[in-house]
Amino acid sequence: MMLFLMRKVKMAVLLSLIASFVGCASIPAGVERSPQDPWEPFNRSVFEFNEGLDAYLLKPVVAGYRFVLPEFVREGVYNFFSNYNDIYTALFNLLQGKPDYALNDFMRVVVNTTMGLGGLIDLATPGGLEKHKEDWGQTLGVWGVPSGPYVVLPFFGPSNVRDTFGTVADLESDYLFSFVKDIGLRNSITGLRVVNARNTYYEAGDLLDGAAIDKYSFMRDAYIQRRAYQIDEGRDDEEPRMPPYENGYQ
Repeated sequence: MMLFLMRKVKMAVLLSLIASFVGCASIPAGVERSPQDPWEPFNRSVFEFNEGLDAYLLKPVVAGYRFVLPEFVREGVYNFFSNYNDIYTALFNLLQGKPDYALNDFMRVVVNTTMGLGGLIDLATPGGLEKHKEDWGQTLGVWGVPSGPYVVLPFFGPSNVRDTFGTVADLESDYLFSFVKDIGLRNSITGLRVVNARNTYYEAGDLLDGAAIDKYSFMRDAYIQRRAYQIDEGRDDEEPRMPPYENGYQ
C-alpha cells in the first residue's frame, strides 16, 4: 500500500513540474475549438512537451535501434511484446463479455508461446487467429463509463479522463512493470518496450510532420474517433455511438 501511494505522489509531483515548464500554449488562428477538448491550451502545452521529447530523445534512440538491429530482430522484439499483451487482451475481452474473442486471444498466446519460440515468431496471425488489442480504458467504456474531456498526458500522449484512470490501472496490473523486482532488469524491459512502441510508427510520424495540417487537432480527432470505434465493438447496441457527440461527451 505504501509503495502504491509513493508512486502516486511521484506521479503528481512529475505532472506539476511538467505543467510549470510547459506553461500554456496558444491555439493557432483559424483552428476551431472542439467541445470534447475544453482544456485545449494546456493540452497543447503538454503536446509540445511530448513532441520535443520525441524529437530530441526518442526518435534519435529509435534511429540508432533501427541502425544497429536488423529487421528480423526488431520484428522478434515486437512479436514478443505483442504476445505478452495478448494475455491481457484475452482477459479484457472476457471482462467485456466477448468470450469468442477471449478464446481467440488465449489461443494466440498458446500457439505463439509454444510454437513461436516464446512469442518471438507470430504464427497465430497467418494461422487465422485475428489480433486484437484491448485495455482497461476500453473495458471501462464498454461498461458504460463516459470518456470525459480529452486530455494529453505527459509521455503517454492522447487520452481522456476515463482512459487516464485506465492507463494507471494498466500500469498497476502490468506484471513486467509492477512485479519484476530487479530494478535494472525492469528498467531495461521498460526502455525496450518504449523503443519498440515508437519504432512501430517511426515512418508514419515523418508523414504527419510533413503534412500541412494542425498536427495536434489531427491526432486529437483521430484518437477520439478511434476510441469510440474500439469501444462500440464491444457493445451490443444495434446503433453505435458515433462522433462528434453533439449531446456531450461520450
